[in-house]
Amino acid sequence: MEDQLQPIHQKNAYAVVAITKHGVEIARKLQKAFQVVDPYYMSKFEKGDEKEKGIQLFEGSVRHLFPSLFPLYKGIIIIISLGAVVRMIAPLLKDKKTDPGIVVIDDKGEFAISVLSGHLGGANELAREVAASLGATPIITTASDVQKTIPVDLFGQRFGWKWDSPEKLTPVSASVVNEEHIAIVQESGETEWWIYDAPLPENIKIYDTIEKAIAAEPDAALVVTHRILTKEEGAILRNGVLFRPKNIILGIGCNRGTSADEIEEVIEETLAELQYSIKSVKGIATIALKKDEEGLLFLINKYGWDFSFYEPSELNGVDIENPSETVYKYTGAYGVSQPAAILASGAKQPLLPKKKSGNVTIAVALIPHGRNAK
Repeated sequence: MEDQLQPIHQKNAYAVVAITKHGVEIARKLQKAFQVVDPYYMSKFEKGDEKEKGIQLFEGSVRHLFPSLFPLYKGIIIIISLGAVVRMIAPLLKDKKTDPGIVVIDDKGEFAISVLSGHLGGANELAREVAASLGATPIITTASDVQKTIPVDLFGQRFGWKWDSPEKLTPVSASVVNEEHIAIVQESGETEWWIYDAPLPENIKIYDTIEKAIAAEPDAALVVTHRILTKEEGAILRNGVLFRPKNIILGIGCNRGTSADEIEEVIEETLAELQYSIKSVKGIATIALKKDEEGLLFLINKYGWDFSFYEPSELNGVDIENPSETVYKYTGAYGVSQPAAILASGAKQPLLPKKKSGNVTIAVALIPHGRNAK
């Protein structure tokens, strides 16, 4: 059967297409890194979780897939040889103002090549971000790469940052392209997001606090924080995008058989008390005894969180408040949630050392990045 999948369900701005075993692994890795990618690969590489992950399968020649993808996506990442890609997309090309940006990745994931619509289609920026995510080398061949600015819809994607909502992406992107005054406020998350060998453009200013950014009256703003903003702080988002870095680690201890609903309720209540966004949770950490706990495994799968677990000897190597003889009696560790959160986050101390609620004990720690790397 030579037709592409029917119908195509476009969810994001970018597509990634693979036709080999290694290409499929790269495509899946990119989907995990970028929330803006819809993966497509051949059905013979089906792993069984494609429907759950929003991955679309096709049969037959990949050539027949591209006519459907071209009008839908802002950019297409293709993990196929460059020569084959050129031959397949050539009949579809119309105009550099309307053609999608095309980036080609080799089967080993060593190079990300900007092939088509480098400037207007954003392929140059896409190639750089993809390369940074894969640890690859970006190949940019345009004579003058004049943009060297922030692609808003890709900002922080290789670190797993999430938008709170995409509604302002288009107007904020327009402000960036038009070189208007852009404020950046970063309270947490990775700080290595500027990937050019040049200083930030003069129109993009970094502010220490949201209050200072609001006072500067920017035309648009990018705010990176795990916090839930107050009403006053929310004024910065009138023409702004709020990014959620993945920097929260939840240390969890629970009684055997505790339901996922109870654990989730404690997590939600605790984050609400701290005024932290659940979108910034990177993972759960616990004792090795709980590595098969069904409630924890359900939530890990539901949210796509990392899962770390430690032996009692590792947990006992961490200085904690109020070590518990009772916990030691049953687990061999003097504490679970607090030392697990410290070990998984790399923080010196958790922000919330320990809170017990029903069958669940929780600690909350922030991964040290940038301003909070102390």
